[in-house]
Amino acid sequence: MSRIGKLPISIPKGVTVNVSDKNVVTVNGPLGTLSQMMDPAITLELQNSDILLKRGTEQKRHKALHGLYRSLLNNMVIGVSTGYKVVQELVGVGYKAVNTEQLLELTLGYSHNIIIELPAEIKVQTTAERGKNPTIILQSIDKQLIGHVAAKIRSLRKPEPYKGKGIKFENEILRRKAGKSATAK
Repeated sequence: MSRIGKLPISIPKGVTVNVSDKNVVTVNGPLGTLSQMMDPAITLELQNSDILLKRGTEQKRHKALHGLYRSLLNNMVIGVSTGYKVVQELVGVGYKAVNTEQLLELTLGYSHNIIIELPAEIKVQTTAERGKNPTIILQSIDKQLIGHVAAKIRSLRKPEPYKGKGIKFENEILRRKAGKSATAK
């Protein structure tokens, strides 16, 4: 029983869903177009303004794919209608982020600056206000791509548990550790 796979996907106004003969689903919306290849075991039904996914058999693999493709299609519909946004903070003295077009230059306490070329599908913006931590704002219609890029940026300097220095997601709660405690003898 796939609880996620059985849920219908509601299609907002301005979004169209097309299925080709080769099991490629294309979702068009006001922000762009996304496409996904689907397994032949999963069938797609369009009813009014909803999408329903059905599986052919009760095999374990087909049950897993049922929920997977429902989640992927739902992410595509949300992406082309509203889009996704990821905000990351740089916590640490001297940590900076500067972008020029699709190049992101990071100063993270290493002996050199790190330059990352971002995909064209991602819009990047950096802010550095006085008294606040520098931030990196990523926007895209593709949830998989934006998550991958955000994780790649975070892996350059993960937050450490003692002072919390590093690259963290906005509103992320870090588990902090107590440092060494001096004992009197």
